[in-house]
Amino acid sequence: MRRLHRSALLSATAVVCALVLAAAAPAAGAPGHGTDGGTDPAEAAVIGVGHARAHAELRRATKGAVEYPQSRRNASLASLAASQRDANSVFRAAVSGRFTEYFPSPDFGVHVAQLPTGKVLLFSFSRVETDPTKETGPTDRIGPSNAGRAYLWDPAKGTGGRAFKKVTPPVVLMPDGTHAPRPAPFFCAGHSFLPNGMLGVFGGNTGGKGGSGAKLSFVFDPWTEGWYRNRDMAVGRWYPSVVTGADGRQIIMSGQSERGTGTPTPVVERFPALGQPVPWRPYDIPLDFSVQRMRSDAPFRNDYPHLFSLRDGMIYGLGRDADQQWLFDPRAETRTDLPRRPADFRGYGSAVPLPAGFRGPDSVLVLGGDPLDPNTYRLSGGAWTTQEPRAFGRTQDDTLILPDGTLLTVNGAKDTRDYGFGPFNPKADLKFRQTELRGADGRWRLGPAQRLPRGYHSNALVLPDGRVMVTGDELQQIANDPDIKDGMDGSIEIYEPAYLHRGARPVLDRVPAGEIAHDAEFSVESSTASGVRRAVLLAPTTVTHAVNTSQRHLELRMTGVRGRTIGLRAPATSADAPPGYYMLFLLDAKGVPGTAKWVKLGKR
Repeated sequence: MRRLHRSALLSATAVVCALVLAAAAPAAGAPGHGTDGGTDPAEAAVIGVGHARAHAELRRATKGAVEYPQSRRNASLASLAASQRDANSVFRAAVSGRFTEYFPSPDFGVHVAQLPTGKVLLFSFSRVETDPTKETGPTDRIGPSNAGRAYLWDPAKGTGGRAFKKVTPPVVLMPDGTHAPRPAPFFCAGHSFLPNGMLGVFGGNTGGKGGSGAKLSFVFDPWTEGWYRNRDMAVGRWYPSVVTGADGRQIIMSGQSERGTGTPTPVVERFPALGQPVPWRPYDIPLDFSVQRMRSDAPFRNDYPHLFSLRDGMIYGLGRDADQQWLFDPRAETRTDLPRRPADFRGYGSAVPLPAGFRGPDSVLVLGGDPLDPNTYRLSGGAWTTQEPRAFGRTQDDTLILPDGTLLTVNGAKDTRDYGFGPFNPKADLKFRQTELRGADGRWRLGPAQRLPRGYHSNALVLPDGRVMVTGDELQQIANDPDIKDGMDGSIEIYEPAYLHRGARPVLDRVPAGEIAHDAEFSVESSTASGVRRAVLLAPTTVTHAVNTSQRHLELRMTGVRGRTIGLRAPATSADAPPGYYMLFLLDAKGVPGTAKWVKLGKR
């Protein structure tokens, strides 16, 4: 008995050491799926299934690196850098902008959010594969390998490892039969901002069955830089969409249920539930808050519909299927039909609420999602029109509203994990790396190429200094990782729009420190006030899977300039601009924006 006890103790010690090493170095994983992941049954009988699975993951990590050698990754990255230089030699920065920095990141960036602290939140999953020709994420995994991770990037600290901070999600016990604790697997969730600047995150992956919906509900607090768990949703959601309405509450729709892929839920929920306060101040932390099931349903056949809260206070749900275009009234809790979209099924492609001057947006432009269709489609006044096409069709693209009101498309592919030469083949058609720019006239033109092809799980957002951060796509990131063993799985690229290459920029010295009521006059100070011609509010982005429900661009009325002081008027209603934090940009006569400062819109 004593010898048996000692043997078990040594085995347990070895397991602990292996797990510590796995945490210290980036663990690659098994290429297969399922509950055992290649676990040795004899080993499992001695030390337990969970520990045996961890051993199997570690054994295959070495094998995976050999199957896709580092030399191949290095050669690929060098080739992409060379082709980028060649492609971009014909573009002038003052006309088309330029890509500048390219640097490693500790996360794949499947989800990103521009926080009102100036930092960027990135979160995804712990990889289970280092071979990009195989599934990288733990979609079908049951147990501790199906786990989430998160980091903060602080642009003020530059681009090195010290600029990133790990903000591990809460440890949870998932209802997958293993009772194995792990950081919450909230990847492929939905998210949007609360009025106090916190990010609500809903859903995730319980594992198995092609991925199954989790009932998880969290907020990330940018002020304390921590996660807080709330009460579970009524249903599991894997690939849901979330949008913040005019009252500051979040509407949650769609997603594959806890029964697995192929079981989208029609249930609509709201957070926080009526009767609970909307988190308004930075120290109003929602903890153990509940969601509330709404009376209307949303029977989307496909996941991640585009959701937008427009100036009429209604929620526009634009499904991927042409016949699933709906209008939701969050007060009456009703759903009515919108006209059928003229295009057929759209996969993962972007959609943007178009700027509409001093009022909130009243139309949406749907782009991408079909590699055979370059057209863009506008929903306005309850009717669809076909708009100016882009240069070619693409899916997995991200389209951003820039401070000057123009649009920028980055990223794209032929299909999910297909860059033009078949699924799970890192080779890519160069055209999918090219940006596209939409000017004030509504016409599109091609711009410079990014370093990496970025398709499925790619993302982008506008930084407060006017630059654009581009990241995402775990397949391409591990295929072009300059050191697969260094713990920096991902990469970030920086694009500088043309307005950053047109001379001096306006300066915004001071903005109100407190809340700004809707339709109220307020003032800001600028040492370049005499040259300011426009003031703009740009909502921060939180995006995943080409779904960006938070974007919003509003012009502010200028009520006068006296010396260094510029008088402004806030948007009229919360339907025009939902309460929360916005980036305030000043622009000159050439459309050049200065660096933004954050303002809090809405008084309770």
